[in-house]
Amino acid sequence: MVLTEPQAGSDVGALTTRAEPAADGTHRITGTKIFITWGEHDLTDNIVHVVLARTPGSPPGTRGISSFLVPKVLPDGTLNDVRCVSIEHKLGIHASPTCVLSFGDDGDGAVGHLIGGEHQGMRSMFTMMNNARLQVGLEGLSVAERAYQLAAAHARDRTQGRIPGSEGPAAIVEHPDVRRTLMRMRALTEAMRALMYKNAEAIDLAHHAEDEAEREAADELAALLTPVSKAWGSDLGVAVASDGIQVHGGMGYVEETGAARLWRDARIAPIYEGTNGIQAIDLVMRKIPMRGGKVVDRLVAAMRDEAATAPPEIEAHLTAAIDAVETSTAWLLQRDDPQDALAGATPYLELLGTTLGGWLLAVSARVAEDANGFPADFLADKAATARFYAEHILSGAPALVGTITTGSDGVFSIPSERLG
Repeated sequence: MVLTEPQAGSDVGALTTRAEPAADGTHRITGTKIFITWGEHDLTDNIVHVVLARTPGSPPGTRGISSFLVPKVLPDGTLNDVRCVSIEHKLGIHASPTCVLSFGDDGDGAVGHLIGGEHQGMRSMFTMMNNARLQVGLEGLSVAERAYQLAAAHARDRTQGRIPGSEGPAAIVEHPDVRRTLMRMRALTEAMRALMYKNAEAIDLAHHAEDEAEREAADELAALLTPVSKAWGSDLGVAVASDGIQVHGGMGYVEETGAARLWRDARIAPIYEGTNGIQAIDLVMRKIPMRGGKVVDRLVAAMRDEAATAPPEIEAHLTAAIDAVETSTAWLLQRDDPQDALAGATPYLELLGTTLGGWLLAVSARVAEDANGFPADFLADKAATARFYAEHILSGAPALVGTITTGSDGVFSIPSERLG
């Protein structure tokens, strides 16, 4: 996906790349794009770029954007007029070349083929973008899982300090604070995984459920969950990787353990495919208002049904978090000033993600009670993880209500010129 330009990052509508019609029915693309992942490499014989550009006379903003296929190699075997002019030097993901691409340096422009209708570029791009956003959440999950496994192995092997009743140095996994950190990493990772599965299930049902009403409801749920999966999942990927460094201590801050690399690799995920702030805005301004809030209401009802059957140590925290979601959602939907809702968007996404994680882990614990064919320890650990999440993570969720519902006055209380 070739979108970003030096002056057009999150504001895609500001792009200026041009697409001039040619006599053969194609277009000639001219312009510069930046931050193009795998924009150039030698692992395949050809690369086909999906490029956003403007045709002559297009309306301003995103309404005037069209989408084009621009191959590196043309069907006759010649090179198209697109080249990599530099590779970015990045904080992480060093194995992935992130390129600056220039179109049309050698002549009239690179040959491009219109996808769909003219000015339908954003619509076609979001076919890829929404799938990519779920994949970015999955990237956060993947890094978190690797960081947890690396930290747990180190904590079992590393001896340091003593614990009450021990006669000599103990493995650091036996120290309560290290154990708490590992349990937090484990619980957040399992909650993220459950959310990704739930989101993917909703997408599958939206396409394949036999009943039209079920397909429609699943499509709405997928729309609601996708910004949460992307933002909450990628934020937690960074947080869990940071916890992994902490478990390693000083060895986590040097390169030989690999813990630092995981954090660096994870840090891009909250930025690309729509920054997490944009995901929160999408959630608050577009997704929770769907059907006048009834899509969120259905989700809240499902979570309350699960809470009613959960063990007491989970039920109390889950119910309080669900109450917080309901209160915050109602407040956001009633705002006349959009600035107030926008100021609370990111903490609202955090609240909803945290609550969804608690709900799905409660489901996991309930299913584990009656499951067969799995090791007993595996099933017992599901219940223990759900309880830890409720007591140590979900318990803090209701505190976000105050931040969400405080409005925008505090955010803008210092004039822009006095910041910094």
